[in-house]
Amino acid sequence: MKIKENLSNKRIVSIDALRGITIFVMIFVNELASIKDVPQWMKHMSADADAMTFADLVFPAFLFIVGMSVPFAFNARLIKGDSPKVIWAYTLKRALALIIIGVYMVNSEYGYDASKMIIAPAFWGLLAYSMPIPIWNKYAKDFPVWLKNTLQYGGMLVLVMLYFLYVQDTGEIGMTPKWWGILGLIGWAYLFTVVYYWLVSGRLWAMIAFLIVCVIANSINLTEESIIKETYWLNFIAGHLTHASLVSAGVVISLLFFDQKVAPKINWMVIVFAVLFFVTGYLLRPYFGISKIKGTPSWTMFSATICTVLFYFLYWLMEIKKQTKWSNFFMPAAANPLLIYILPGIIYYFCKAFSIHIIPGYFRVRVPGIIWSLVFSTIMLFVMKICNKYKIQLQL
Repeated sequence: MKIKENLSNKRIVSIDALRGITIFVMIFVNELASIKDVPQWMKHMSADADAMTFADLVFPAFLFIVGMSVPFAFNARLIKGDSPKVIWAYTLKRALALIIIGVYMVNSEYGYDASKMIIAPAFWGLLAYSMPIPIWNKYAKDFPVWLKNTLQYGGMLVLVMLYFLYVQDTGEIGMTPKWWGILGLIGWAYLFTVVYYWLVSGRLWAMIAFLIVCVIANSINLTEESIIKETYWLNFIAGHLTHASLVSAGVVISLLFFDQKVAPKINWMVIVFAVLFFVTGYLLRPYFGISKIKGTPSWTMFSATICTVLFYFLYWLMEIKKQTKWSNFFMPAAANPLLIYILPGIIYYFCKAFSIHIIPGYFRVRVPGIIWSLVFSTIMLFVMKICNKYKIQLQL
């Protein structure tokens, strides 16, 4: 694979801004999920509803941003002089870490027999959410090596112990991937996409072809009695290609924006693809509907459309008009996305384990609950600012 000479080796602030905004909304939506009596348009739609809300856009937006970052990540490592072996090792470790964390998070939520577990499920969940911090923290160069090794390997040992301390509701020992969790799904989608990206050397036409294959596989997988649906390993691959379609859409849009010598005043190709995404979703809707939970192609394509339009606006505002100061509010989250994702879970299980009730019941319903969710999201951003200042950053 060759270095893309036209691709900038500088951080693109509009991508960071989109990531920060997405994470802020994600925290808001996750907290809002526990609030009662809020409008349906502020929550995820049910599996059978042929519709989507802004809450159903958060996950695909993150997948889209992962895709937008792929060309820059590979280019940076090639410029650095990393060998293919090093790049492959990094890619596999990153995907595996996301999958592992995702599975632990899912098992902390349900599927256990609390009466047979040696430690309370709340403490188990607290440890499961906390251990990624010492394991994947980005330690400073002057950090004592012995302490770093103790924290990392100690965290790994705790995760291994948690596996054997887990008792399923069937009585069996050990966890199972009931589903992969949000992080796990991101890990699989990332893995499928970057492996293909490497094999085709990041060529635009090849990534467009992969996107088409993903949408077709997703559609066939949702068709009753199809060979993909009836065959386990094909169903497994097609299921993850559903989310890989959003990652690959992000890669395509990123290449259209940044892999060129001179940026046009109006990027007509990006506009064309936004229209194509929308038309594809519109044409497939009568057959599969719009559903985040089912992972329908209309949901992925409408999401890709919205993400493309939103990013184009941010690109125009921040890269062309140079209006960037407003985004400082969101940047702490953009710089530390994994930590800010798991931190609310740590807080939740800590409070549950020690029976701490921080928020009165008044703030768990209707408008007060919505306001609290916004306040909580804002607090998390300030917490991330402090964590970034003291070098508590997770890096996979």
